[in-house]
Amino acid sequence: MTKKVLIVDDEQNIVTALEYLLGQSGYQVEVAQNGEEALAVVDSFAPDLVLLDVMMPRVNGYEVCRRLRERPEWRHVKIVMLSAKGREVEVSKGISLGADLYVVKPFSNTELVAQIDALLAGA
Repeated sequence: MTKKVLIVDDEQNIVTALEYLLGQSGYQVEVAQNGEEALAVVDSFAPDLVLLDVMMPRVNGYEVCRRLRERPEWRHVKIVMLSAKGREVEVSKGISLGADLYVVKPFSNTELVAQIDALLAGA
C-alpha cells in the first residue's frame, strides 16, 4: 500500500522540491499552504506522515501538531516538524507536543526523504 505524506509549508520552493522527491520515492503527496488548510486536508487525505512547517499563517505548526495529537484517530500519524528555529527550546517544544522528528532549515532534501523512509518503514 502506498504511504501518504502531507506537506504543510508556505515556502513554495520547499514544497515543490519535496513534492517531487517524495513522489519519485513512491509516496502519494498532498500539499497544504497553512495550518488551517492542513487540518482540513488531514481529515480528507488521511496521511501516514505530515511534514509540518512551524512558522505559517493562520495556525502555526505547533498548534497543528497539538491538535493532531489530541485526536485519537490521528495519534498514529508521524509528524516531522520543519523550522528555521533551531534553538533547543523550539526543538523541545515540538517534541513535547508530539512531533516524531524536528528538522532545522536549511536541510538536505535527500536526507529528509531518508528520514521519512525510516519513520514509515515501521508504520
